[in-house]
Amino acid sequence: MGVLKKKFRSVKKLPDWIFVLPALLMKFIFKCFFRFELIDKNGSVERARGYIGMAWHNRLLFFAPAFPRRIRKRSVAVVSASRDGQYVSDFIKCFGIGSLRGSSSKKGVNALLGAIHAIKEGKNVVFTPDGPRGPRYVLKPGPVMLASKTGAPVVPLAINASRYWSVKSWDGFQIPKPFAKLTMIIGDPIMVPPDLDADGIEKWRKIIEDSMNTINQD
Repeated sequence: MGVLKKKFRSVKKLPDWIFVLPALLMKFIFKCFFRFELIDKNGSVERARGYIGMAWHNRLLFFAPAFPRRIRKRSVAVVSASRDGQYVSDFIKCFGIGSLRGSSSKKGVNALLGAIHAIKEGKNVVFTPDGPRGPRYVLKPGPVMLASKTGAPVVPLAINASRYWSVKSWDGFQIPKPFAKLTMIIGDPIMVPPDLDADGIEKWRKIIEDSMNTINQD
């Protein structure tokens, strides 16, 4: 068993077809076992093009199927450059979501340059700004720098479950319980000023972080 586990952990890229069935199963579970409500008072979902979306790491389980396919097809997610990140990238591709590989701890510059290019093409770029290792609910400055550089609006995102299990991990990853209500909240777009210095980046980092925490409910 130890040899098989070690061999599996050495595989950095699994065949794409392996992720198809889990993706179909997730879509089925989302539609059949949960009540879903979208709160988007600004109509950001319908207009979404060239936005920077922000969601905390522990709310991601049903994030992909919650959005209409037309939105997913013009969105890319910033995913860790690790092996586990490769699995995530291949999985979300089944939902029509592209990916940019990188994080604050690895290949962050590559991800930032890719995000700038994606926004110029009119795509939405989605971050989990407290990932991949935390601290939980603490926003890293990279997305703020991207918003200042591109002029793209930052849109806080949240999926709150009425009932859930919490995994014993750094982020307390949430697994909604069957028949819970899932509420997706699209926050107010935030325009970050251009050409920020270090103090300005920290100021707007805190503003966005507070906005994200306001719409997330534990």
